[in-house]
Amino acid sequence: MRAFNQAKPFNQIVQAALLSVCLLSACTVGPDYVKPAMDVPAAFKEQQGWKVAQPKDELPRGKWWEIFGDSTLNQLIEQVEVSNQNLRIVEAQYRQAQALAQQAGAAYYPAVTGGVSATRSRAGNTNGTTGVSSSNINTTYNLNAGVSWEADLWGSIRRSVEAGSASAEASAADIEAAKLSAQAELAQDYFLLRIADARKVLLDDTVAAYEKSLQLTQNQYNVGVAARADVVTADTQLKSAKAQAADVGVQRAQLEHAIAILIGKTPAEFSMAPLSSKFELLPPQIPLGMPSQLLERRPDIAAAERRAASANAKIGVAEAAFYPDLTLSAEAGFKSTSFAKWLTFPARFWTLGPALAQTIFDGGLRKAQTAQAVAVYDQSVATYRQTVLGGFQEVEDNLAALRILEQEAALQDEAVKSARESVQITTNQYKAGIVNFLNVVNVETIALDNQRTALTIQSNRLSASVLLIKALGGGWKASDLHSSKG
Repeated sequence: MRAFNQAKPFNQIVQAALLSVCLLSACTVGPDYVKPAMDVPAAFKEQQGWKVAQPKDELPRGKWWEIFGDSTLNQLIEQVEVSNQNLRIVEAQYRQAQALAQQAGAAYYPAVTGGVSATRSRAGNTNGTTGVSSSNINTTYNLNAGVSWEADLWGSIRRSVEAGSASAEASAADIEAAKLSAQAELAQDYFLLRIADARKVLLDDTVAAYEKSLQLTQNQYNVGVAARADVVTADTQLKSAKAQAADVGVQRAQLEHAIAILIGKTPAEFSMAPLSSKFELLPPQIPLGMPSQLLERRPDIAAAERRAASANAKIGVAEAAFYPDLTLSAEAGFKSTSFAKWLTFPARFWTLGPALAQTIFDGGLRKAQTAQAVAVYDQSVATYRQTVLGGFQEVEDNLAALRILEQEAALQDEAVKSARESVQITTNQYKAGIVNFLNVVNVETIALDNQRTALTIQSNRLSASVLLIKALGGGWKASDLHSSKG
């Protein structure tokens, strides 16, 4: 940078600076982003026989869990967004991404500096004397302000801002994905806990029935109709049922602890009263929509797509490094060796000038960095496409599970009904002395197994419903990313 003291050179520099500004929109290097293409089927493979959604049928926006109509579940999931620590981690990562995007945008503006200083210096003697003269010691006072601005001739800053914005949007989608995952996990744990309560109710009822069987067998033995072995068998059956009822408590306690952690509490701070009756909740009708809508409804797919956009923009940043950088700088202030005359018109100074810098040789560094950026983009595109494929698989898996489990549940209900009837008939036959007690034990065991299987199917159906809603994005849409941008 050199100093100018004449008006004509100054005007020439100003004109050169203005011309440089006009060149800012000259070009932006690097490929413009195009959303990666995906082949999307016209319909889901496993939706045959599925209830077609009516125009009014849709997942509740955000509060998808309300479709189950369980007030306790509603209250629990409302606490996930407020207290879950994993969500706070992802939210902090989003704020980091926002800050990085703002840092990239700051390069659009000039850097302004200012300073004030006072320095003392001594010049060497020129007359060969060894003494130090006070006239050789000088004090310089300086007050200056400077402006430096890098012109974005090749779009490096624009690409950096583009990459930062896309990364921030990806982080915002990560928040939604983490939120949906935590909510779905809590819903699954809640339904498993309620099924555990239902098993406990079933086993308690079974224990009561076995106690009656034991009393009946004891009475039969007392009058000489039944053998002692029948009494022992009935007692064994009763104690086994009590042990099974106690074992349910282990799973229930662990599920209760898991729910506590999901809502940001310690297990000691949270408890749920067990159900005293059957849990009869069944899966709701879930609207599917078109397969193509899945690309807009899943936050993890949106996050993967935004990361591909960010990686594409970084290719432009790498390619811009091949071109020269233009920096415009200016400085003005006051400089004097006299404090009294420091801030006076004759003590003023200014400098203004552009600087063009170009790396001549770097041993292939920029070429390697560009190749790396291209490879990262290719990886991001592959990740996006794999995320989409995984999304379709999850939808198809849970559609198939719900369809098959519904058929299985209908058959199992018939099996439970028949098993209960068999218990009633065999018990009456035992009372009449037609069959021995071993027949009663067999049909009671079959009835209990069938009822427990029915509860397992109910649990699997509810879990598959939650997973299907999660696979469909939980009512979220990619447009939410843009509507929420500040």
